[in-house]
Amino acid sequence: MPATLRLAALGLAALALVAAGMPALLRFGDDAFLALALAGAVAAALAARLPIADARPALILILGFGLAMRLVALPSPPILSTDIFRYVWDGRVQAAGINPYRYVPADPALAPLRDALIFPFINRADYAHTIYPPVAQLFFLLVTRVSESPLAIKLGLVLCEGGTVLALLGLLRRLGLPASRVAAYAWHPLPVWEIAGQGHVDGLMVALMMIGIWLALARDKPAAGAVLVALGGLAKPFALLALPPLWRPWRWGMVAAVIATILLAYLPYLSVGAGLLGFLGGGYAEEQGISGGWGFTLLRLWRQGTGPLPHDAALYIALSLAVLIGMSLRFGFRRAGSPERSLRDIALLSLAFLVLFSPEYPWYALIAVPFLAPVPTMAGWVLTVGSLGLYDIVPSDPQFSFETRATLLISAILIAALHDAARMRAAGAGPVPSDAALDRGTGAAPHRPAIVGGAPGRTP
Repeated sequence: MPATLRLAALGLAALALVAAGMPALLRFGDDAFLALALAGAVAAALAARLPIADARPALILILGFGLAMRLVALPSPPILSTDIFRYVWDGRVQAAGINPYRYVPADPALAPLRDALIFPFINRADYAHTIYPPVAQLFFLLVTRVSESPLAIKLGLVLCEGGTVLALLGLLRRLGLPASRVAAYAWHPLPVWEIAGQGHVDGLMVALMMIGIWLALARDKPAAGAVLVALGGLAKPFALLALPPLWRPWRWGMVAAVIATILLAYLPYLSVGAGLLGFLGGGYAEEQGISGGWGFTLLRLWRQGTGPLPHDAALYIALSLAVLIGMSLRFGFRRAGSPERSLRDIALLSLAFLVLFSPEYPWYALIAVPFLAPVPTMAGWVLTVGSLGLYDIVPSDPQFSFETRATLLISAILIAALHDAARMRAAGAGPVPSDAALDRGTGAAPHRPAIVGGAPGRTP
């Protein structure tokens, strides 16, 4: 069968799996939903590996099916998460001329803004100020001026995904990789369900981050790229993980541009003073188990063997931060590198953060999905797909306990990471030149001719 026909068959299968996802969840439970998502991920991985001779028809198929999957997921009810109602509410509050960080939704001062369609479904309405940073707030305001509805938010985020896809195509072209690899993102079940289906603002964060990375690595505009990444971090802070590998040693203009961007973004909201951080600065750490340590999967596993130890949560956080800071310094101060090396560094730093701090909301793993196209790893696939197994939407269905599922996921990620490390060591780090080789040479990666077909032998 020609590769294009195989791609079409995979696209039809992936689309059917998305169409069956929500009915399967509601009728058969969380495990059925996870099984369909796993099958969809296999279709995405296979599509990204197909050796395609004619790139244009393949790209049309990939993007067409990706859009179709999102159109199918758009009407999904917000049962995996209700965050989207807070987005609409924050936009409405700002449109009324009120600082969104000033009041909790249930405050009597906001009573005139309440309705029956949005307000009753806002989570933490009576005790949590908004947690979302300024760029996210601007997005909420702009979208809700078109329509104060969850569907409008979802449509706005799907448009943001267009920016992510364009950035990925630019990066793939820069690396000499086939454009068909974008299927790893376009068909991946996590963005389909968490962005188009549930409308998480992470879609905005990922788009700004990837456009910034494209500017820095493909267009050789590191300062402009860093500003875009910083704007992504002002939609959700995870995007800031991309900055260290993009930094060029001793070029402090990039640092100044990032700091200025952050300060300017917060300027319109300074009237609330210390309340700028919202729920992030008051209650989030306790609610999510950060201060007590029970929110970290690796620490919970350690405690099962030793029991709680004095100050073990603080020690775990300090050690995890030390690991991330050490990785950031290593990546930021490389004497030489290549775009592919920088992408791998960002992907690795993101994975390390997600494993160490184990945020147990599946959509938090969205930051890792785009890198499956240019620099795929088994650990990345396991984390981004397996995170959907953390859902427990249907309480009556037979399912392992959350603790068991989280343990299985973290174990599978670590095993996959060992597999990736062994594979890269056996291959001499694959196509990425070693730092020593770069230092001995010109400081640039050797030229790689454009690849028309797939990349045989590459594991997604």
